[in-house]
Amino acid sequence: MSQMTQTLTTTPPTEDLVVPFHCDRCGALAKVRVVLASGSDLVFCGHHARAYESKLRDIAVDIIDTEGDQRVTA
Repeated sequence: MSQMTQTLTTTPPTEDLVVPFHCDRCGALAKVRVVLASGSDLVFCGHHARAYESKLRDIAVDIIDTEGDQRVTA
């Protein structure tokens, strides 16, 4: 009869994981994250972030450039 040994494994916390986000409009790699007052967020490629910039500034609580983690408070 063989004995089984228990192995404890842990999953790393999600904040340590790097997950690439894709533009909500076209699926390209996201460059900008827009945080809304509700707490939800939208992500856009550079092209669509520029195209919708004025509308996004009206509804955003925070706008984050994901390439440099630069915060642009709306």
